[in-house]
Amino acid sequence: MKSRSLTGVAAIAVVAGAQIFTPSQAADGDFFTIVDGALDRPTGYREWIYVGTPVTPNDMNNGKAAFPEFHNVYIDPASWEHWKETGNFQDGTILIKELVSVGSKMASSGAGYFEGDYLGLEATIKSAEHFPDEPGNWAYYSFSTPDHSSLLESASAFPKEACNACHQASAADDFVFTQYYPVLRAGKGTGEEAIGGVKSELK
Repeated sequence: MKSRSLTGVAAIAVVAGAQIFTPSQAADGDFFTIVDGALDRPTGYREWIYVGTPVTPNDMNNGKAAFPEFHNVYIDPASWEHWKETGNFQDGTILIKELVSVGSKMASSGAGYFEGDYLGLEATIKSAEHFPDEPGNWAYYSFSTPDHSSLLESASAFPKEACNACHQASAADDFVFTQYYPVLRAGKGTGEEAIGGVKSELK
């Protein structure tokens, strides 16, 4: 099944019995397609749930940051629904990471780090069907070309030693660095409160 956005999933309805399918009922694979081990480049992810943008700039890492760009991260709507209801990442979860350069370091508000241009695209997927031998059933992909000028149509998963070990050792929740994403932290198993603006307290 081809990838599709929240709008397409939420709009599906079965007239017989007046049953309406919500994102939480989306089947595994609705948001990604894997053929012969290669992941087709997902589309529509900017309409998913945005969870945050960490950055580890070169300026603060002796010019040698492992990931010196901004990472705009999105989670598919069905898995967000499951996360806020259960506090767990369901089988079929996909997280998208758009890589963006550090652009200007000065704005009208003062000095800082501000996003520049798109550099690449990465994804991580949890699937027991596709990755039964990977730690936590998670696999990691990059669609970025070496010169960061375009994106690949499909990508193969990184070897497990390339990503899984770090995620397993340091990520707060099931190989995901939720400690750096307040949207995920606040949404973990909190149901309606996860949508924002429901509570007056900030902690």
